[in-house]
Amino acid sequence: MTTRRTFLAGAAVPLLAAAQSGPPKRIAAVITEYRHNSHADVIIGKYLEGFLQKRQGPRPRSKIVAMYTAQVPKNDMSRDMAGKYKVPIYPTIWETLTGGGDRMNVDGVLLIGEHGDYPWNEKGQHLYPRYELFLEITDVFRGTRSSVPVFNDKHLSYSWLKAKRMVEISQELKFPLMAGSSIPVSYRPKGVDLEWGAKTKHAVSIFYGDPDAYGFHLLEGLQCMVERRHGGETGVKAVQYMEKQAMWDWVAKTPWAEKLLDAALAQAIHRKPGDIRQLGKDDYAYRVEYRDGLEAAAFMMNGVAEDAATAVEVEGRSEPVATLMWLEEGAPFQHFACLVQGVEKMFETGKPTYPVERTLLTSGMLEAVLNSKFDNGKRVETPYLKVEYMAPRQGFFCTRKF
Repeated sequence: MTTRRTFLAGAAVPLLAAAQSGPPKRIAAVITEYRHNSHADVIIGKYLEGFLQKRQGPRPRSKIVAMYTAQVPKNDMSRDMAGKYKVPIYPTIWETLTGGGDRMNVDGVLLIGEHGDYPWNEKGQHLYPRYELFLEITDVFRGTRSSVPVFNDKHLSYSWLKAKRMVEISQELKFPLMAGSSIPVSYRPKGVDLEWGAKTKHAVSIFYGDPDAYGFHLLEGLQCMVERRHGGETGVKAVQYMEKQAMWDWVAKTPWAEKLLDAALAQAIHRKPGDIRQLGKDDYAYRVEYRDGLEAAAFMMNGVAEDAATAVEVEGRSEPVATLMWLEEGAPFQHFACLVQGVEKMFETGKPTYPVERTLLTSGMLEAVLNSKFDNGKRVETPYLKVEYMAPRQGFFCTRKF
């Protein structure tokens, strides 16, 4: 187990980018919708107004120099914010990245395809056009024969094939690509991470919310821990959706799941008192069978606790390695400041702060789980989720509050 004392040197801490030299990086923001408390607000707002969004430091060193908004709702903030901070809003992504010319005019791109008026499919997936916006961004790369680092907020796409293609394009055009949510990088009060190279047997994560948007958070909270296990990540063999009594029946006959669920819930700070089986009688879970034999379960504990936590059973340890991934309930939502610092590190160094393969695999896992849900909880085999990567020895998450 890595502790806070040993982890600070490599973790995200305030003023991370302050020691960098050279001019600030010029960043373009490609956004689906920019309104109060949207992902655009809590990410772009930290670039414009500081991590606390109070028009003061500390703040990212990079500067937002151009924006594109796919939709402009009645409660849009983009026009007011752009006017206040003199950031041009362009009608096309080409112009956003080139300043209206024929050459790349930015050093990095933030793709925030979360929120907006977009359809849902029959499986309960919100069809945000991240892939389509990404293609427009990379069309500019092709047209200008130059490319810059890209960060894609949350999962790459609701579609495994589209998500996979996004990573392939980044490899083809040789630009750094990062993606994912604030869960893996959020503040951990005890500074706990899974020891790199640990031999793991089982794992459990908890979260709350809906199966799609919050289901990604749930699975990414699991993946950011277990990817550090011995042998690295090799992918997922099968998944299964479980709910209500069927879920609790499975827990009752699966000792490791019950033990690790208790360990994860012990980290919660918003846990409700009472019998968890009664409180969580309508809750649900995602079983994950990894290709290397690791078994995991991710529980949506809506009736029990509104927290993000993960517990991992490690060979040779009597107690699980468990951690809370703390989320600030209101503005300025510090966990997004942690996310911005991870993105800033990529913009400054030109190298991903953590692997995009984490998000690629989690995106595919989520789609498969929702396929299982749509098919009444049938186990879904996923031979295509052969995503192999090695997590960095040095992790990245916030180790103190702002």
